[in-house]
Amino acid sequence: MTSDISSSILDLIGDTLMLKLSSFDTGLCELYVKLELQNPGGSIKDRIALSIIEDAERSGQLVPGGTIIEATAGNTGIGLALVGALKGYRVILVIPDKMSREKIFHLEGLGAEIVITRSDVPEGHPEYYQDRARAIASNTKDSFLANQFSNPSNPAAHRTFTAPEIWHQMDRNVDAVVTGVGSGGTVTGLAQFLKEKNPKIQMVIADPDGSVVADAVTKGDYCYRGGSWLVEGIGEDFIPETLNLDYIDKGYEIDNEEAFRTIRDIAMHEGILGGSSCGTLVAAALKSVSYTHLTLPTKA
Repeated sequence: MTSDISSSILDLIGDTLMLKLSSFDTGLCELYVKLELQNPGGSIKDRIALSIIEDAERSGQLVPGGTIIEATAGNTGIGLALVGALKGYRVILVIPDKMSREKIFHLEGLGAEIVITRSDVPEGHPEYYQDRARAIASNTKDSFLANQFSNPSNPAAHRTFTAPEIWHQMDRNVDAVVTGVGSGGTVTGLAQFLKEKNPKIQMVIADPDGSVVADAVTKGDYCYRGGSWLVEGIGEDFIPETLNLDYIDKGYEIDNEEAFRTIRDIAMHEGILGGSSCGTLVAAALKSVSYTHLTLPTKA
């Protein structure tokens, strides 16, 4: 058996390729995407799922035969379901009702149990997805709440693995990185590593119109007014504990139309079959043309 053959699909998480986009007018800017859709579960969230579960195993929070519970917009759930299935855990996922049926079918195919909640209610409401997940965890024996929104294993996965990959793939020539915010771990972990290497690297947030994150960055404050958006996986009505706003230099709001138009253009002209969050990130990157050597992770 050669060293090129893996014994588990979990070994294939990470080390995703970098691609330079050529079909967009970026002026002097060079725009690159990190193809996180190459992860086994199809998104960057595979990285944190593996990190969260293995750290919980080491700490004893997750015991053999236990149950993994999480509130998720979809991709983290796929990562947890994938890793949980291979490690023999029961997985219960609480998902807002705006998530695509394809993702739900994918999750069910991996053996996860799905609980659908309302996406039009605020935190504190019993049907808010995080509140519902906490309630299920409190009533489930040997359960572990993954809690991606405050779990330090989330940004640690990106600080330890994703950021060094970007740094080396770009030959240390990075001026700005564009990410979205779902749980906040991606931008925090990337910034912790990259800004230590070069404090001048700009961390840019791509935020769906209606989310509070861009306002928190640009105005230093925010007030959730019940906004909603069709983009999946990014955008929040609160600031997650894993998100360190001090690392973020700029934020752009992208509306639904621009996000979906951009991802259609990416598919037609670059051959990348990404998701709506990918369209949001690229749209924000195109607004950042004053920077050069932009890099952004893409999700399916």
